[in-house]
Amino acid sequence: MVSIAAASMLVACNDLDIQPEGSTITADQKQEVVTLDPSMAMAGVTGLASQMTAFGSITGGSASQVHWDIGFPGLYIMMDERGMDMYSVETGYNWFVSAMMMSDGLSTSQDAYTMWAYNYNLIFIANNVISSVEPKLEEGSEIPDDNEKFMFYVGQAYGFRAYAYWYLAQSFQFTYKGHENSPCVPIITNENSEEAAHDGIARSTVKEVYQQIINDLTHSLELLESTSVTIEDVIDSKPKRFLTPAAVHGLLARTYLLMNDWSKAATEAQAAITKSGATPLTMEQASVPGFSSIEEDNWLWGIAVMETDRVVTTGLCNFPSHMGSFCYGYATAVGAWKWINQKLYAKIPSSDVRKGWWLNSRGTSSNLTAQQQQYVSQRGADAGVQVKFAPYQGILNQDVNSCDIPLMRVEEMYYILAEAQGMQDLSTGIETLNDFVKTYRDPSYQCLASSQEDFQDQVWLQRRIELWGEGMSYYDMMRLGKPLDRVGGGWPSTCEYYIEPTDPVLIYPIPASEITGNKQLTDADNVNAGGGRPTPVSAN
Repeated sequence: MVSIAAASMLVACNDLDIQPEGSTITADQKQEVVTLDPSMAMAGVTGLASQMTAFGSITGGSASQVHWDIGFPGLYIMMDERGMDMYSVETGYNWFVSAMMMSDGLSTSQDAYTMWAYNYNLIFIANNVISSVEPKLEEGSEIPDDNEKFMFYVGQAYGFRAYAYWYLAQSFQFTYKGHENSPCVPIITNENSEEAAHDGIARSTVKEVYQQIINDLTHSLELLESTSVTIEDVIDSKPKRFLTPAAVHGLLARTYLLMNDWSKAATEAQAAITKSGATPLTMEQASVPGFSSIEEDNWLWGIAVMETDRVVTTGLCNFPSHMGSFCYGYATAVGAWKWINQKLYAKIPSSDVRKGWWLNSRGTSSNLTAQQQQYVSQRGADAGVQVKFAPYQGILNQDVNSCDIPLMRVEEMYYILAEAQGMQDLSTGIETLNDFVKTYRDPSYQCLASSQEDFQDQVWLQRRIELWGEGMSYYDMMRLGKPLDRVGGGWPSTCEYYIEPTDPVLIYPIPASEITGNKQLTDADNVNAGGGRPTPVSAN
């Protein structure tokens, strides 16, 4: 497709596509490169992880103009602000204000294009790795170690590609259950990419996209479990930037949860917990700012950020700048804090250590040291401001914003396990949820759900609290068919919405550039998606 290909050409991190002099190489030449130097395949795989945190990957990267183009962390902030659990200021200092205002439902919107381009760029890189390396794996190398590495590389590519489709499927169509036959997004793979670029390609159904996700993850798991090569064998630092078999099990658990396949969701979540060996944060560990290092024991997968990465050297164009309350950035410098929905905060018991992840009505938190409290107070942080995320290396007023960003924590797997169990047998799910929350978050917790629907809501509440600010809240709302309810939550009156769960404004339209560039798409593909800015409740 024209627009996907054009966006993908901006990806500069895939060495399999570029000769030293910078010219594009053919598929046959790629095979020769891999044959002569298998380490080149690793460059492509590294490109997958690098794309997750690339600055300016779809705009060219002018730090003076494009402060939202920071890779996938930008998507997390964008979708959290589009939902009902996190808000910020309604000014230009909030670079995700269009998502908060929900004025981004047009096919010409920056946000719809950003969601599309980031994910198809990732798919583009994954497809290149697969098409370049998988044939060598099938042929077999005379060097056994190379075969083992090829299995690892291709396994990573399939896993990352599945993640991109998982994101796209939830953003451009309603959730799986009840919409299986609705049009979703085009499926571009290593097998049809040339045809798609030349002839265009139609949207696949939701069911077809989810099947592609399952197939990719299953194949990824088979490869990663069959090779003796580990992440530590191919990279020296921050190995959790790549997928382990446990993390792939986690992605399968997420996908089956979306599909309401409770048995498989429970099985995969348990496998992720068991195989990872990861342990949840203890109450003591959860009672201080954190969530900034990929080395933490509870992380299964994350975005690794280096001090030399462009998102860091820009100063302001990074996740901590937009989200942080203890470092140099938009929150502390101009007051573009991130607040929690006041009604959600009120539901958190005082006995729960997570209550301290946000400032209370007095603007304080028991989770902070005296120095941390003084820092946020002097800068005007007030009730509801998040203090969940620590600054890089724990240094107050840090101006090197090199925090890692979580993609998957083991705590999420426990919530998937509990929900999936409870939707099969209520008492088992309640027992799992009670054991987890009482042990790790709130010793006084007691789930008293009397029905599976009520229990699912109780798990949802725990997920809203636990995963706040990690890019999951919007998709949980959509998965459960909940209305977007900001009424009385603290939003500016111009952004205070109540939107029914079937309203097309909740899903993004296909970007106009894609409609223009893809011969098999037309404006009719956007009839049931997006639209103008909703009407605030105060205007009704």
